[in-house]
Parts: sequence; structure tokens; C-alpha cells
Amino acid sequence: MAAANQFSISRTEISGVSVADLAKEFGTPTYVYDSAKIAERINDLKKFDVIRYAQKANSNIAILDFMRRHGVVVDAVSVGEIHRAIAAGYSISGEPDPIVYTADIFDKSILEFIKENAIHCNAGSPDMITQLGEVRSGAEITLRINPGFGHGHSQKTNTGGDSSKHGIWHDQVPECIERAKSAGVTISGLHMHIGSGTDFEHLSQVCESMKATALEIGSSINTISAGGGLPTPYKESDEMIDIDRYFELWDATRKELEAQFGHPISLEIEPGRYLSAESGYLIAEIRAIKKMGEKLYYLVDAGFNNLARPIMYGSYHPISISSSNESTEVVNAIVGGPLCESGDIFTQEEGGFVCSRALPTANVGDHLIIECAGAYGFVMSSNYNSKPFAAEVLLHGGKPHLIRQRQTNEDLIRGEFIPDLN
Repeated sequence: MAAANQFSISRTEISGVSVADLAKEFGTPTYVYDSAKIAERINDLKKFDVIRYAQKANSNIAILDFMRRHGVVVDAVSVGEIHRAIAAGYSISGEPDPIVYTADIFDKSILEFIKENAIHCNAGSPDMITQLGEVRSGAEITLRINPGFGHGHSQKTNTGGDSSKHGIWHDQVPECIERAKSAGVTISGLHMHIGSGTDFEHLSQVCESMKATALEIGSSINTISAGGGLPTPYKESDEMIDIDRYFELWDATRKELEAQFGHPISLEIEPGRYLSAESGYLIAEIRAIKKMGEKLYYLVDAGFNNLARPIMYGSYHPISISSSNESTEVVNAIVGGPLCESGDIFTQEEGGFVCSRALPTANVGDHLIIECAGAYGFVMSSNYNSKPFAAEVLLHGGKPHLIRQRQTNEDLIRGEFIPDLN
């Protein structure tokens, strides 16, 4: 495997654009995305027939438009994400399907949408087969199979096994075949995703399970999807996954099925964070530096309302400082945000254990950059403590482009009403 990125604890620019200039123009906290890194990661996966972006990782319409321009189709998990894709220029239908809806349920809004639009669905529950047939008899459907095992960097991201709600349990495939016949629905594809962060031993098991399930269903299968979960390096000790080996395992599975069925099988992959994580940077400003006993804290104007991964999963993100201080001294600092919540700490491990990070000495007013923040960053933002959403900026061709305005205080209360209680 190739070595991961080399992360520096000092940074003055992002993709050739000054951090200080970005902060001055757009304010803080602000998310910044490097389009060149997204393009690089798309190119990694070109051997696959179809690259389908799991847009839940980062669904800004400018990011979706960039994906579309680079030949990437999208996965959507809600009607809202479908509308985002359409706003970014995607069509409802095409070959391959430009937009696929993947979920474990059909809520009323998506069934209403399906009545009017021939969107392909990837079902994670047997009931969905029957429900699809009720609104679109004759439709094709993909089944997301839970093979009975999973893998993930956190229990909260493990999407396989009986402790996961995701997918159709592998023993229920015969039931699904009967449901499809009764509903007038054709099972045309299979999808298998066992969680974020995989290894080749697990992958081999997934490929075998995919092959067995496809053979059980039969020659109506014309697409298999490797799902997502490609690991992203967040630490220097992390290694890049061997994409060629990853593809070879899936390609061998595809070829075996083609030999059995006598027709081509399209091989899809469904990356989310692999395409967007490394492109993203959350720029914050240091607003206070203080000691609590023997511990040093850098307190910034971004909190878990902006980036929730550390508090949710104990996730590690590289952190760097853009400082006016010319000192090369390094200190151990805890990085926290402004929220009225003890858990508002960016340097913590799973379980809420606070830890420090070796960072350059800094001054109030310097900028702190949380890196590899382009996936499950802005999309998981909240208005906790009535904090506005951050701005988003896309760097392309050495120029910054505002792709989301910072939310205003007026936006915070838009849609709220005080009833007449007299």
C-alpha cells in the first residue's frame, strides 16, 4: 500500500491560496474544498464501470456539479438529496442511472416522487419491494444485502451484521425473490456495503457473498455494486488502500457472474468520503488561549455544530496552525470550540476521552485549520446554541468561489412563529 499524505502542523495556504486571505474574505468558521483533490480521487477509480458518489458525505450542489462534470453519477438517500442532484444538473433517467435512491425505508415523500418519476431504487428492506410494486409495477430494483458480517472504524459506521439496521438479511433473499414476482418487480442489481474502513480479508468474504446471492437470484442481475467504505487517511500512519487490488477482487467476481449468466455485468463503486474527505478544510480563528491546571487549551470559533465527527465517533482529524508567530516552538494543546457543552472538543478519542495535540505556539487571532474535513463535515452541521451554519468555498484553478453563504441570524429563526395565545 502507498503511504498516506504527509500532514504538517503548520500551514499558510490551501491549494496555493493564502489561509489568511480566505479568512479575511469569507470570515470564520469557513469550509474550504480543493477541487483538484476531488478530481484526483475520482481518477483513482476510473477502472470501475460506474463511480456513484454517496452524496450524503458532502452534498453542496457545487460539489455535485463538479462530480457530474467528471463523469460521476450519484446516490441519494432522501427526496431532498434527489432535488439537490437535479439542481446540480443530473437527469432523472439515463444509462447508467444518473440518480439512485438508496434507503431502508420508503417514506411517503419518496413514494409520491416515485409515482411521477422513473427513479431507480436500491432497497434495504424486503417491505420496500412490495411498496415499490404498488406504485410502479414493472420497475427494476437493486437489493442491498447484509451478508451477516461487517467492518468499520467505529461501531457507529459498521453497516453489516445483525447489529446493523442496514440492508436485507442474507437469509431473506428467497423471500425477496417471491415478493418481487408478486409485485411485478425485476431484481436487476445487487449492492453490498459492510461499513467504512475495510480490509482485503473482509472484502474477499463480501465478494463471495455477492457471487452466491447473485447466483441465487439468477440472470436478471445486470449490475453489482461494491458499495462504499474506501478508507481515507487521517493520520500519517494510515496507508492508502491498494485500489488496483480492490478492483481486481471485484472484477474477478463480476467476470465469474458474466460467465454464469452469459451477459455483461456492470461493476459499480459507491464512494463518499473517499472522494471528498481530503479536499476539505475547516478554517477557524483562535479566540482564546488558556490553561486549566497543567492543560493548555486553544479555543476556536468553530464547534461540533460545524464538525460533529470527533464528538460522535472520536474521529481524528489533522490540525494545523496558520500563525503570525515566527517561533518554531511546539506545545501540547487541547483544541475546543465555543459551545456550552463540555464535549465540544476536537482533540478527543472515542468514548469522549480528551487528549492533546502537538501544535505550534499560537496567538489569539491566528487561524487553526481542521483538515480532511470534506466528508461528513458541513452536512452534519446543526444550529445548536443558535450558531449559524458556516460558509463554504470551492478552490478551483487557484481561485476561491463562494458556494454557500454564511447563515444569518435572520435565517436562524426563519420559519418560526409566535402564535396568538391571547
